[in-house]
Amino acid sequence: MITLHNISLFNGHADQFCQDAAVVFNGNEIVYAGPAKQRPVIEDDAQMIDGRGCFVMPGMVESHAHLSYTNNGPLELDKAPVEEVMIKTIQNARVMLGSGFTSAISFGSVHRVDAFLKQGIECGNVLGPRLLAGGRDIGSTGSNADLHPDYAQLKIDGLGMITDGPWEVRKAVRTLSKNGVDVVKVMIDGELISSGGGIKPGVLGFTDEELEVLVSEAHHRGMRVACHARSAAAVKQAVRSGVDFIGHANYLDDEALELLEAHRDRVFVGPAVAWEITFLEHYQSFGFETGSREHEGYAAELEATQVSVKRMREVGIRVLVGGDYGLNITPHGTYAKELEYFTEYFGFSAGEALQAATKHGGEAFMPDGRLGTLEAGKIADMVIVKGNPLEDITLLQYAGNIRAVVKDGEIYSGLLDQGSPYRQTAGQLDHLLKESLCAADQ
Repeated sequence: MITLHNISLFNGHADQFCQDAAVVFNGNEIVYAGPAKQRPVIEDDAQMIDGRGCFVMPGMVESHAHLSYTNNGPLELDKAPVEEVMIKTIQNARVMLGSGFTSAISFGSVHRVDAFLKQGIECGNVLGPRLLAGGRDIGSTGSNADLHPDYAQLKIDGLGMITDGPWEVRKAVRTLSKNGVDVVKVMIDGELISSGGGIKPGVLGFTDEELEVLVSEAHHRGMRVACHARSAAAVKQAVRSGVDFIGHANYLDDEALELLEAHRDRVFVGPAVAWEITFLEHYQSFGFETGSREHEGYAAELEATQVSVKRMREVGIRVLVGGDYGLNITPHGTYAKELEYFTEYFGFSAGEALQAATKHGGEAFMPDGRLGTLEAGKIADMVIVKGNPLEDITLLQYAGNIRAVVKDGEIYSGLLDQGSPYRQTAGQLDHLLKESLCAADQ
């Protein structure tokens, strides 16, 4: 049993903060979290840890994760060989955990990397967040998953599974199930930057029958469904078909909002605005000019998203933190920028942003309620922070402020250090060898 005391505590509820607090955990379970003066009597052999005024909060959930994206360009996601992708993905997993995100919901994986990564994490061979593993994106011909023109098809088992018709869709889902996938990702509509004619936002890539078959087959096999849905039409199709996680939902009309409200107990929405924001900051590096269709489109999309998120909050839709990180302009390790975006663009308080990343993210990941808050009986996932993110939400963006991360009761530190923890200086080696000689002499 471990007691962490002399801390300030945010337990995952937006309006609950305690300055003089303690957390007690035994194995991977929280025994107590609350005011220090109400802490239960602790066994004599319990380990006491002085938090020295640190801020303690639940582990965060990255709800739109792409761990197998390797910080490359948006149109180059499937161009690296799988061997290179796997090596970099292992690094990305360590970085995500070290950034305070103890759980991740995948929104798509290159190749079949996520499924093997999850196995590695669960058996202890890889350091990373608990993971709902995604698979290759399912899209129709000409969709956002069908990136390459016909004359330049790479013909590799990379980013997308191109399916047309109910039986092709069903077979794709069965294939993902065979590959050990937890989350089926489907491209319902498109993306402004997609190459070629393709499907753009607002143009549906699948019929109602195709999408209903996809969701039915996935749920039948115990998998959940995530979707790329920017337009109101795509959101409506997603909700009616039973999709679990909706990514983006930039443009909502009254009907889409009513559907979301009617299903708010089961459906989660992640705006994932990092791409739009950073594209507008770096669009010229992609070869686009001011006033181009893409530049104007993403500016309008960001404005529409602000309105849509406000409307979703008003009717109680759980809006999640997570933002398509893993591209060259949204690199791994910058996940906490999303919290700043929630406050700057959506009007969330710092406490509400943290709640979206913890409590609501935990509800999305683990519907039984055991994840996302620091309360008795919950899973012992927490982040120990220097400074108070409720006063400055940007603190979580800097590695030096993440003092330690606890996942399943296991304590980690130094995960964001650039050097190997095993590399020794000559002085350290000298000290080590002297210690060994002394021990041998005794």
